[in-house]
Amino acid sequence: MRPSQSGNLPLELNAFVGRDTELAELATALEAGRLVTVTGVGGVGKSRLAVRAAARNRLRDGAWLVDLTALRDADLLEHAVADALGLTDHTKRPPRQVLLGHLAERELLLVVDGFELLVDACASLVRDLLLHSPGLRVLAAGRRPLEIEGERLFPLAPMPGPDAAALFTDRAVTGLPGFALDDGNRTDVMELCRRLDGIPLAVELAAGRLRALSPAQLLARLDDRFRLLTGVRRDALPRHQTLRTAIGWSHELCAPRERLLWSRLSVFAGQFDLEAAEYICAGDGLPADDVLDVLNELLAQSVVNREDGPSGVRYRMLDTVRAYGADWLEAAGESGRLRRRHRDWYMGLATWCELDWFSPRQPEVAALVDLELPNLRAALEFCLTEGDQAHLGQYLAGTLWFYWAGCGRLAEGRHWLDRALELDGGHDDSRLKALWVLGYVAVLQGDTVAALAALHECRDGAERTGSALAAAYAEHRIGCLALVTDDLPRAETLLRSALEQYREIGELNSNVLMGQTELAMALAFRGELAVAVKLCEEVRRVCDDHGERWTLAYALYVLGFAAWTRGEAGTARELLAESLRLDHRFHDLLGTVLSIELLALFTAAEGDPAEAAVLQGAAASIWPSVGLPLFGSVHFGGPHLMCERQAREALGDARYEECVRAGAKLGLDAAVTRALGDGPGNERTRRLPRQEGRGGDGLQQGELRPGQRA
Repeated sequence: MRPSQSGNLPLELNAFVGRDTELAELATALEAGRLVTVTGVGGVGKSRLAVRAAARNRLRDGAWLVDLTALRDADLLEHAVADALGLTDHTKRPPRQVLLGHLAERELLLVVDGFELLVDACASLVRDLLLHSPGLRVLAAGRRPLEIEGERLFPLAPMPGPDAAALFTDRAVTGLPGFALDDGNRTDVMELCRRLDGIPLAVELAAGRLRALSPAQLLARLDDRFRLLTGVRRDALPRHQTLRTAIGWSHELCAPRERLLWSRLSVFAGQFDLEAAEYICAGDGLPADDVLDVLNELLAQSVVNREDGPSGVRYRMLDTVRAYGADWLEAAGESGRLRRRHRDWYMGLATWCELDWFSPRQPEVAALVDLELPNLRAALEFCLTEGDQAHLGQYLAGTLWFYWAGCGRLAEGRHWLDRALELDGGHDDSRLKALWVLGYVAVLQGDTVAALAALHECRDGAERTGSALAAAYAEHRIGCLALVTDDLPRAETLLRSALEQYREIGELNSNVLMGQTELAMALAFRGELAVAVKLCEEVRRVCDDHGERWTLAYALYVLGFAAWTRGEAGTARELLAESLRLDHRFHDLLGTVLSIELLALFTAAEGDPAEAAVLQGAAASIWPSVGLPLFGSVHFGGPHLMCERQAREALGDARYEECVRAGAKLGLDAAVTRALGDGPGNERTRRLPRQEGRGGDGLQQGELRPGQRA
């Protein structure tokens, strides 16, 4: 689910116990400094305290959580921050530049959690963001400081005895209804919390054992576990030893199969579902049919957390618990085998999602890949760091084309595709697929040089290996490049050729329909509206038959353009509004901004030049995250120039620029709402001119129309 404009802080699923003093002190620290880092041992409650404190902030643009616990690649740090902020960038601009532009005039609190494995990269990024964003405040939570100028440290101590006992009681009740702190158990509970040093994670793990043991039994067994787990460095801090002992004690209390599953679950990055756990973790002492029962025991002991969402029940391990399990997995010699099984599962998931993208389940596929992105990243990383797995990395990066191009992930897709193609995988089919996908991504980013290099290599490789499929895709994407660079005759020739090749090999999917839509766009720009409409109506029928909606949005854009050019203003607006709704649903910024540009023109012709200028300002603020505005194309840019001319003539330069500036301040959701006329500021009745001898754009016949050259 995408974040809202006010922030993305998670809802609390259980009670926040104690920490009143710390919350008050942390609020004071945040008022006094722009960077506060909550430090302390793992499991002491840094993340929970930071999120609770952030929820109380009153900054204009809200509080936003960036969870880095599952991230291992410093090159993806800026992508992770942008994703948490709800940003989507299609360009080849450095992600840091995108973040700086977004935060420059905002007042918000950024909560950065779990940065320890990326401390240097995170420190550099936070420093740059604070230097260039005067309204930004950062609340970091980690086991060590960022160590940059202006940082205020907030060391978080373990909970005092009464608070720890209250936490123990609260968590115990969830697994053992009716449990209460009374005269019969109070002494044991207080001693147990003291022996666990009041570390919340250890206290919660202890409370999870009350299904099997009383507080007195827990306390009696604690001595044995402390003596058993002494495999830490002598120079380690005592609190580090204490946490490892607490987690290790919980580990020792688990049955052998529970320990085995604990270690194997550590292979997941972020959330996972039951089916993935059953496939990846079963075998060698743990039958697949038993995984659910063993997982249920780990849930009862708070080793694994359950998370409910729109996609159903999913699970997550706390990072500290996961890291402990990973150590055991490595010691058992199972790490390589489990990572390969993890890779195989997520390659299968990506393959299924690619096929299911061309179906009524497109939105569900997009949501699923959003959820599984940390695991897909882990699978990609494994493929690209193992010497004999590069071809699998190329296959996986290419298979996710629908996500990179269709769900606003062009920049990250470019990252993985570039990395994969730097390696020699030794498998032509995988490399050729990655090449045409890279070419596609680069076309949409406006990177002509990279696009041509990748697509020509793909075409040459297809000729060498006899791959008709790769040849068709290369031809298609070179034709798409010709379209956005205004070489319409060449675009038509190449796109027709690609479509014929697709038919010969029996290929039909969203890419093929997009090729037909792009051909229709080229023809519409050349004034061949009847043929263009026929092509798009055919696309529309096939989309309806298969439940496809992403490509349909682009077909509706072309149909709306054609209707407008014929003077059918009402029909044009309806088509473009539906196109915009679909694009926004998939977070496709390119389709979104193209539709807003055309709707701005419609709005000007309907007699509201001020609102049209606002929409142009909103579009102008989106384009930097997409690429070269309107591809630098005369044809794509025609509606924009026409709208600007009309609005300036009606408003005057000063008022026009004022409206554009107002539009540039809108967020993406607000811009879409305004373009659709659904917002509270859009109660006006649209005027759809139907004057004799005039088109829907209000121009005299024979005047320059959208996309036509003078």
